[in-house]
Formats: sequence, C-alpha cells, structure tokens
Amino acid sequence: MVDEAAFHASREQLNPNPCVFAKAILAGCASCSLARHQALAEREVVACSQKVAHINCSTLKDLLYERATFALRLPRPASEIPHLKAMKLVCGGLQGLQAALAAPKPDVHAMVQSAQSRHDSLLDLPWQAIVVHIAAWQMRRRAPADQ
Repeated sequence: MVDEAAFHASREQLNPNPCVFAKAILAGCASCSLARHQALAEREVVACSQKVAHINCSTLKDLLYERATFALRLPRPASEIPHLKAMKLVCGGLQGLQAALAAPKPDVHAMVQSAQSRHDSLLDLPWQAIVVHIAAWQMRRRAPADQ
C-alpha cells in the first residue's frame, strides 16, 4: 500500500504539468496528441507536454465549469466536486465541443486549436449546445458480473 502523502509529493515532482483533462483521457472519453502517460506507484498519471496548451486547456475547463454551474448544480467557488459530476463536466464538455466543432475525433489539443481558430475566443463557443451535452452525458454502466 502506498502512503498517499508520499504519492502526492512524488506526483508533483514527476508531473509538474498535469493534464487538465486527465480524467477524460484515462476514461477513454477523449485523447490528446500532447498527453504523456506515466506510471507512478501502480497508478497512471497524464502530463501535458506543452505549457501553452496546458494554459489553454485550463481556460477551457474553467469555462466548462462556469457555464455548467447551474446545469450540474456545482458549488460556486471552484472546490473539489464529486467524481461523477467531474466526469460529466469533462467528458460531456469535450463531447459537446466535438459536436459543436464537428471534429472527427475527440483530440483535446486539436479541438482547442480549432475552437480558437474558428472563434475569436473560447468565450464565443456555442455554450448552450455544449452545456446540453454536459447535462446529458452518462457514465457507461458496468456489465453485470457473472455469478
């Protein structure tokens, strides 16, 4: 068993640029051409290989949180949110972005670049349509275990 404090300290040293959408990438909801997977204490962490891309993704995630606050009944100050709501936010948000951009695949970096080139800013995305995807997203149900 790994000491959690030691794990978090090691994670910050090994992964100074953690991927903003790591949960979505690890869950298979999205991919990213800049993501670097690393193993740490029998866990997988995802790092971003470019600082500018990390900042752009952070901006996108902050906007997803802001725009979906009412739909997901998120707490106002950006505090830790339950896992299911976090998954709805990132997976549903990226799915909505993919639909809004008619992107062929859910590559986070490619979608952010496309959104920035098509719109003057990430603020100008069709947020109402994206929030509909966030609210509608559901986690896959597990297959029943054989008994």
